Amino acid sequence: MANTKELSVEDKLRAIYDLQLIDSRIDEIRNVRGELPLEVEDLEDEVAGLSTRSEKLKSELEVVEELIKTKKNAIDEHKESIKKYTKQQENVRNNREFNSLTKEVEFQELEIQLAEKHIKEMKASIEHKKEVIAQSKERLEVKSNHLKHKKSELDAIMAETAKEEAFLTAKSAEYQEQIEARLLAAYTRIRTSVRNGLAVVSIERGASAGSFFTIPPQTQVEIASRKKIITDEHSGRILIDSVLADEEKEKMEMLFSKF
Repeated sequence: MANTKELSVEDKLRAIYDLQLIDSRIDEIRNVRGELPLEVEDLEDEVAGLSTRSEKLKSELEVVEELIKTKKNAIDEHKESIKKYTKQQENVRNNREFNSLTKEVEFQELEIQLAEKHIKEMKASIEHKKEVIAQSKERLEVKSNHLKHKKSELDAIMAETAKEEAFLTAKSAEYQEQIEARLLAAYTRIRTSVRNGLAVVSIERGASAGSFFTIPPQTQVEIASRKKIITDEHSGRILIDSVLADEEKEKMEMLFSKF
């Protein structure tokens, strides 16, 4: 690989424009995926959330059902106590003992009423939870199917472009090594600050590509001479002449045509 110190200005311009063409091609590949990876990620989070919620509701349902069993067992115990106290009333020696046992019976009856009230409330809670579980299950199925479709779509795109993207990413790193640190830093800074990621552009009809600001003829001559690196005073982009741009595009097209 060439030593960055040995590169002429023209070589630097060719290398930085080649890097731009490679990075732009990577951008195109990633743009094909668009928002799909984020959609898949959001759907995965949603499906995981719905699954967790369904499991939580099922656990709560089991807890309530166990509580109902406990209350039913308690009712049976209260009924047994009523039988016991009622039988004891047959053998009381005075009214005080009879009244005491009567109060015990009344207390057990109240406990039964309270337990039955709680059971009724818990059964209503169970029905509500079952409805929510059914709705969650239906929504989970819909979202899971949607996720499956989106993942399949993403996988197909990834399978189609993964090899090319990996190759170009490696090439991008290779070209970056050829470019001096200061120029590469400027390229990266410009590239991240513009919407289309174009840090290096050619002169087209007297203006930098994508711009309406005319570049003075003298500056155009300097750009075409390839003796120094010139940036657009309006956009900050690095400028190259159209002939150099066409030559490098042709070279890069041969690289891209492998895929």
